[in-house]
Formats: sequence, structure tokens, C-alpha cells
Amino acid sequence: MKLSRQKRREALQQKLAEDPFLTDHQLAEALGVSVATVRLDRMALAIPELRVRAKTIAASTYSRMKALTGEEIVGDLVELNLGQNGTSVLEVDEQMVFARTGTLRGHFFFAQGNSLALAVVNSEYASTKSSDISFFREVRPGDRVVAKAQVISVENGNYRISVEGRVQDEIVFQGKYFVMAVDDRGGIGRG
Repeated sequence: MKLSRQKRREALQQKLAEDPFLTDHQLAEALGVSVATVRLDRMALAIPELRVRAKTIAASTYSRMKALTGEEIVGDLVELNLGQNGTSVLEVDEQMVFARTGTLRGHFFFAQGNSLALAVVNSEYASTKSSDISFFREVRPGDRVVAKAQVISVENGNYRISVEGRVQDEIVFQGKYFVMAVDDRGGIGRG
């Protein structure tokens, strides 16, 4: 059943409220319309394209970070609750992949997860003690890796953080990061 323009635009707004990182292609598929229709609806509703939406969300999040600066995050930090959780988005481009296979280099997975884990630590200084990462499928240019970090435990300034990266609904990597909060003299902090 085809939705009226009004209902379709309401549905588009609702979908973006639930997940502001949906692409125009994903929205078109979900709404059963063309990508051009989604773009016209977005323009009529003054909703910017994905890249602009992500940057706007990221700009409001970076100011809350303690252990890193904005340029140290791999991907765009889009959600941050210090000591609890966070989310980053990595847009994969041609410069990030192996020339021969066209797949994302593994160190980008590690760096996205590691920088996100450090960002969620509620301390001015933090250092990764160890990590354990598993990769599940290849990622290619044009893919968008959404990584979510969750603090599992904190004990004596030592954080155990789980990070999961997805492309759409498919898990592409999982990692456990062990991070220590350090004070400005290099000692273990209390986080």
C-alpha cells in the first residue's frame, strides 16, 4: 500500500529519529520509494544528508571527551556517556582498503574500537592495557561501520570495555578492550 506524501514524510522522520545514520538507499528501501523521492522529502523537511547529520551529532559529542581529542578518534564520535557507553561511525573509503582485495585494512577496525573505548573512559588520561578482537566479515568502500562501546566493569581505575562494529545489521568485528585510567603523573587513576 502506497503512503500519502504526508504519511511518507512522517515515516521518514520517525525512521531517522530511531536511527539518524540511515542512508537514503536504506530509507528508500524501508519506505518502498525511490532514492530520489527520499532526497526530495528530506529537502522538503530540511533534513540534511547523512554525512552532515553525522557531523552535526559528532560536533556536540566531542566536547564531552576527556582522554582524547577529536582528531584522535577514528571515525566520527556520535554518542558519548562517560564511564558507560559510546558510538562512533566510520565511513569506509578507497584509501582505507587493500589495493589487491578492496577490503578494509584490519587496523582500522582495531583503531575505531580502541579510540572509542578510550573515549568512554571517565578520566583525563587513559591507556590501553590489552585487547582481544575478532573479525567476522570483510568491509568495502562505501560501507559504514557503526561501533558501539559498553563499559562492562570498572575496578581500581581499570575499565573492561566491549566494542561491537556493525555494517547495517551485520556484525563485522567484536573486541574487548582493557583500559586503565591514569592520573597526570602516570599512576593508575580511579576512573
